[in-house]
Amino acid sequence: MFLTHISSPNQSSQFILSTGKSRGKGAIVGAILGGLAFLLLLGLLALFWTWRSMKLKKPRRGDILGATELQGPTNFNYHDLKAATNNFSEKSKIGEGGFGDVFKGLLKNGKIVAVKRLSVMQTSRAKEDFESEVKLISNVQHRNLVRLLGCSRKGSECLLVYEYMANSSLDKFLYGERRGTLNWKQRFNIIVGMARGLAYLHQEFHVCIIHRDIKSSNVLLDDDFQPKIADFGLARLLPDDHSHLSTRFAGTLGYTAPEYAIHGQLSEKVDTYSFGIVILEIISGRKINDTRTEAETQYLLESAWKLYENEDVIKLVDGSLDHEEYMPEEVIRIIEIALLCTQSVVASRPTMSEVVVLLLSRNSPEILPTRPTFIDSISRVRGETSTSSSSTASKATASISHLSAR
Repeated sequence: MFLTHISSPNQSSQFILSTGKSRGKGAIVGAILGGLAFLLLLGLLALFWTWRSMKLKKPRRGDILGATELQGPTNFNYHDLKAATNNFSEKSKIGEGGFGDVFKGLLKNGKIVAVKRLSVMQTSRAKEDFESEVKLISNVQHRNLVRLLGCSRKGSECLLVYEYMANSSLDKFLYGERRGTLNWKQRFNIIVGMARGLAYLHQEFHVCIIHRDIKSSNVLLDDDFQPKIADFGLARLLPDDHSHLSTRFAGTLGYTAPEYAIHGQLSEKVDTYSFGIVILEIISGRKINDTRTEAETQYLLESAWKLYENEDVIKLVDGSLDHEEYMPEEVIRIIEIALLCTQSVVASRPTMSEVVVLLLSRNSPEILPTRPTFIDSISRVRGETSTSSSSTASKATASISHLSAR
């Protein structure tokens, strides 16, 4: 049939050429469509495997700590850690607190670590819960949180191995032996870093972790003076209903939110309150319960509020700071954020993710802070230290009976 339609050599040549072009176009279109179909299939397969892996890895919310699907911490040899800390000698001790003493350790590979020595209950349930908690903490990774590297167990004793922070804790730079060495930029970066670390614990990690004991001594500084919050997760975690009554007091009076210290009411806003107190310490260079002079009987929070009421809050700024390093408007804005965090009404306090936004904004908060609850100047709370025992919790409740929202 092809030949019967050829009427001349010229026509034949033209016909054959046209047919070749049509077949070439069809092959190209077919190849493109086939390639697109293949790529679409690969994309669908990739989406399926991603969804399947996420479903398998997602921790079960019903688990007590949500840690059943998480990778466990590194197991260190107990005797190696004992040798690394010179048998937990006083010379190696670099800190102490309600959860246990901390020792500087030099491992066999030359790595310097911080070893926290704890005593845990002997019951099988307590061991199981503690191991789940340690497993969970070891999976928390954020630039503003101290990393748990591993642990070791021997009888009732448990050793937690953390990354070592060369510059120690924040309190030493505010009102300790290294007071006055932090400039305004460093202080501001510490405030923002702390806020980001707490926002991660509260809202970005798959389980909400409430620290309960945010204070300057629990904020460590690395070589670049970046803050890293320590001791998170060692107290009980927030349950699914996001609010409960806790019979186990874990906090430090002065930093602890009134609703938790008095009534045991626990929520993320407990950490928000404590964070606000630390902001005031960072800006003023004063400790929360430091009255400075005999004539000045007000504690830091009360002083800050009265200066705010008198529109003279700039007087709170640490005298060791160079006035040319900061703008008064910025410092006043940060103090206002601190007062928002320490409000008496829990619901009025911002979440930590909201605090991060407020800190990074150049505008003053649109909402004005309300009067906080602070310790009366005649209170006997002065000098109380951190504890987690129920007996001290009772004593704490009795001591802060002078608390008032004035």
